[in-house]
Amino acid sequence: MAQPPFLETFYYTSPVKQHYSSLSLRITLLLAFVLHVGTTVFAQTKTNEDSIYVREHYTKIERMVPVRDGVKLFTSIYIPKDISADKTYPILLNRTPYSVAPYGETLFKNSVGPSPHFARDGYIVVYQDVRGKYMSEGDFEAYRPFIAQKKNKTDVDESSDTYDTIEWLLKNIEGNNGKVGSWGISAPGYYATMTAVDAHPALKVASPQAPVTDWFMGDDRHHNGAFFLMGTFAFLSSYGATRPAPTPKGAPAFSAYGTPDSYEFYKNLGPLKNVNEKIFKNQNRIWNQMMDNETYNDFWKARTPVPHLKNVKPAVMVVGGWFDQEDLYGPLKTYQAIENNKPKSPNLLIMGPWIHGGWSRGTGESLGNIRFGSKTSAFYQKDVELPFFNHYLKETADPALPKAYIFETGSNEWRKYDQWPPKNTVEKKLYFHPDGTLSFSPTMTIMQVGVKPSFDEYTSDPAKPVPYTSEIRILRGSDYMYEDQRFASTRPDVLVYQTEVLQEDVTISGNVFADLFVSTTGTDADFVVKLIDVYPGDAPNNSPINANMKMGGFQLLVRGEVMRAKFRKSFSKPEPMVPGKIENVRFDMQDAAHRFKKGHKIMVQVQSSWFPLVDRNPQKFVNIYKASEADFQAAKHRIFNSGNASSYVGVRVLE
Repeated sequence: MAQPPFLETFYYTSPVKQHYSSLSLRITLLLAFVLHVGTTVFAQTKTNEDSIYVREHYTKIERMVPVRDGVKLFTSIYIPKDISADKTYPILLNRTPYSVAPYGETLFKNSVGPSPHFARDGYIVVYQDVRGKYMSEGDFEAYRPFIAQKKNKTDVDESSDTYDTIEWLLKNIEGNNGKVGSWGISAPGYYATMTAVDAHPALKVASPQAPVTDWFMGDDRHHNGAFFLMGTFAFLSSYGATRPAPTPKGAPAFSAYGTPDSYEFYKNLGPLKNVNEKIFKNQNRIWNQMMDNETYNDFWKARTPVPHLKNVKPAVMVVGGWFDQEDLYGPLKTYQAIENNKPKSPNLLIMGPWIHGGWSRGTGESLGNIRFGSKTSAFYQKDVELPFFNHYLKETADPALPKAYIFETGSNEWRKYDQWPPKNTVEKKLYFHPDGTLSFSPTMTIMQVGVKPSFDEYTSDPAKPVPYTSEIRILRGSDYMYEDQRFASTRPDVLVYQTEVLQEDVTISGNVFADLFVSTTGTDADFVVKLIDVYPGDAPNNSPINANMKMGGFQLLVRGEVMRAKFRKSFSKPEPMVPGKIENVRFDMQDAAHRFKKGHKIMVQVQSSWFPLVDRNPQKFVNIYKASEADFQAAKHRIFNSGNASSYVGVRVLE
């Protein structure tokens, strides 16, 4: 008998598959199904209530808004029905490449605004298809370069399109109070960032949330120059497809995988060039842009807003999630770029225990097997986001939010700081030792003339890459961000270093970075470093998704990052590795706020593949986007751990 779709999904994506006999599995699935039905009914009831409220209290109109070069942008506008000369409302603007659907003035979104609280509080909520997407005119450009000195009406960018849209709304939508706020998550988060660049005077607040900020350095498509294959292929198969004319329908994503196993699919697909040869046929423009720009050149540099975040006048609240599988880089770098330019208006950073956009949906009480002890998303929506917007757009009381409102995982506490990273932190180094231990003290061995430094060695074979997850899945998902790492720690091509049992808590807050001394028998390599919290053997089995999940010894991924070694000196001018030569490979692992509790251990894993999350490195100095199967070779990598060649992971420890 066929199982309900939920049971099938639950079975193939949860730990119960690994731990139960057929009978106990069926019982567990039945209980899970009952819980799922209850949760679904509750969520559906809430969604229905929100939908009914929007229909009863809002009028929807659709307009083609003209911008300075004559292009018209499709704009969906939700206006409170009780608007009048005596009762006005601020405007909330969301610009998106993902469609303002549903289309038609009689068809309504289930909820409008960043959360349902905004509809009930009263806002004019505006959604706009960006230039070249869905029903808007013009040509689409993924992260269109900003033009600082505009010389004529044809010099347009996302900042100018926003400025012109706000100007039109103020003049044509009656009942607005003259104040505008913007928000967006992911790509719409990027567009929210751009609203603050050369901002319209009426824009009083902007909230870039998980904003795409740099597709080469750390968001979505690449990390430190390494290509994120799995997510990019699936996403761009639709996002990068051509759109001959405005349409309310998006292009379908690729679905002919022929297997539920991404590891199998991408291995069989072969080198990156096969994607075009076998699937896209050179018809996917954005994919082609990826393949034509292997280094951090002018193409990529022109597409990041970071250099333009100067003289930002609106108040800004940047939001991100510590478990964001797509854009953890964006919020951290956007906040820091604004902060570095000493803005006169408030610039806040909110970081919670969320996956991509998790703060806007659900309760935020847990992820996978990890509990956070409170309804973090609900708290953010009600006590942080709404009061912030209301203060600047409705002149309500100042909510007195801290400069940095940071959820500290491990301790499950919200922390308030007057800067990020906090002032009371010191940089410490977690050194790798020859015996596989990890500590804040360097190896005592001193390099002497003629004495070779110690090292650990492993063979990395592109034909047998280290998987990024233990699950069998075809789409990337987010589970790998908080998944038990024991599946990788036993592989011979993964090095493991761990501390003794901690005698006191160790709390990190701020940047994490890897500083490796390596050598290879090849001329290129990837290095993946994972910082992990190892639970004690007697940790309680308190998983929210499976009460029988064995949490003793659980290896929680706190931060993981990859570096393509040929970019070790410059992301713009790659250099080959010299076989056998010890070289320094140092890279940003992004920020973290985590407490390693007394009784736990700190672990670091080092490997050279993370497949198919990241494409395979041939371990030969070539343009990987043009490489052939013959270019791929096994190589031996050494990680050095003594004297002047002592590898470590750097963290900022809270004192």
